[in-house]
Amino acid sequence: MLPIGNILQLERRGPAAWLWLNRPELRNALNGEVQDALARALDELEPDRTIRVLVLAGRGQAFCAGGDLSRMEQASRMTKAKSKAEAGRFAKLLYRMHLYPKPLIARVHGPAFAGGMGLVAACDLVVASEEAEFCLPEVKIGLVPAMISPYIVRALGEQQARRYILTGERLGAREAQRIGFVHECVAAAELDARVEKFAALLAQAGPQALARSKKLMAKVGKAAISPKLAADTAAVLAEVRSGDEAREGIRSFLEKRRPSW
Repeated sequence: MLPIGNILQLERRGPAAWLWLNRPELRNALNGEVQDALARALDELEPDRTIRVLVLAGRGQAFCAGGDLSRMEQASRMTKAKSKAEAGRFAKLLYRMHLYPKPLIARVHGPAFAGGMGLVAACDLVVASEEAEFCLPEVKIGLVPAMISPYIVRALGEQQARRYILTGERLGAREAQRIGFVHECVAAAELDARVEKFAALLAQAGPQALARSKKLMAKVGKAAISPKLAADTAAVLAEVRSGDEAREGIRSFLEKRRPSW
């Protein structure tokens, strides 16, 4: 277990790097230091070819209970320029996660509230234990889930996002799976094993193919279907299949062996 500061721990499990939020006494509340540690870990792990998947998890009783309210109270007294810069740090982190070239799995147990739910929404796959809960309580204390909203709307869908953003009600893990926010919901004792199965499955794929697929999904997710989009996607495939990774993948399939990556 390697610390990235005291508030974030890095654990290597085969092809996966598990990033553990480590403020259990504060239910892993987010502050600037946590956000900086996560950003630094993403930067350090990106060029590491032995790491194919990242898992985001939380120590203690919660995945992440949201923003550190004591820090938010301080931010309310900042100048507008400083407050905007403070908020921008989290916005940049979420965007970095959204377009990160390696898959991100959210391992969720206990509460994933406010910014914690935003972290989950910015990941590619979500595995939750049955007792996990999600919530966007910002409106109840006069705030708005601003930076996380693009990812929440994409992950929940606009109609469900309207409900949970405006009401601030809690969303159980089973219901979250039913409406598509959570991919897998399992008993707490099975959580790590299910995450590890996903990590092993992702590690079998070509790393460049995974990175390009994430970029492709970001592009086509909200794009209108049009002749231009058809031409753009055809160009992506033409470029990819002429590359070394695709050649090796196709050759290994025909030769009934594992690819060299």
